[in-house]
Amino acid sequence: MSPLSTAVQDYLSLRRRLGFKLRDEGTLLPDFVSFLERQGASHITTELALQWALLPAGTLQAHWARRLRMVRLFATHWSATDPRTEVPPLGLLPYRYHRKPPHIYTDEETLGLIRAARGLGTTTGLRPDTYFTLLGLLAVTGMRAGEVVSLDRDDVDLVHGVLTIRRTKFGKSRLVPIHPSTQRALRRYADRRDRTYPEPKTPSFFLSEPGRRLTYWIVRWTFVQLSRQCGLRAPGDRRGPRLHDF
Repeated sequence: MSPLSTAVQDYLSLRRRLGFKLRDEGTLLPDFVSFLERQGASHITTELALQWALLPAGTLQAHWARRLRMVRLFATHWSATDPRTEVPPLGLLPYRYHRKPPHIYTDEETLGLIRAARGLGTTTGLRPDTYFTLLGLLAVTGMRAGEVVSLDRDDVDLVHGVLTIRRTKFGKSRLVPIHPSTQRALRRYADRRDRTYPEPKTPSFFLSEPGRRLTYWIVRWTFVQLSRQCGLRAPGDRRGPRLHDF
């Protein structure tokens, strides 16, 4: 393993111990080092960092700027060890993120999504109940979709009406009190889930049709389909109201 490859792994390990997840960096920074090695470079230069950041061609400027930012942070760290390291200046590939205004769901839009979920295709009968309950929980709590799919059975206290949200953004946890009507809806779902899968393979509160934990991406994909069915999006729309807007 080259000194730069070792340095990247040490850098990722250090920042993860500080609480950063670095999912993309864990793949992209080793790729950057491989790019340097293919170019025959023994240290980081601004020119090579820029060449790598602009890969692949034809993508969004935000993507390029993010790649260069990853290299800049690593180069800043590594420059203390290798003085030959060039840290790409901040002026390269400037990009300012513009946050998209959230869609404020009306009651009718929310009910439309929930009604559409009732009509989802299923082989076990569980899928419609899963999405009917999941969307309702998002709407009444404002939780992130990733937090909902990460809920385990032990995180859902249906006696005292409290959800425990673990490993949230920035590594924090919190408690979410729920209304008695929400407790009843979750209890109905739990009863149906346990009848369908009396010996589950996962501790997840919400189960997919095959009995596994849902993923954020399959929930997002299903949400887009439901949005088109209930009129929140046109059939060909690639953009529109988001799960995160709840």
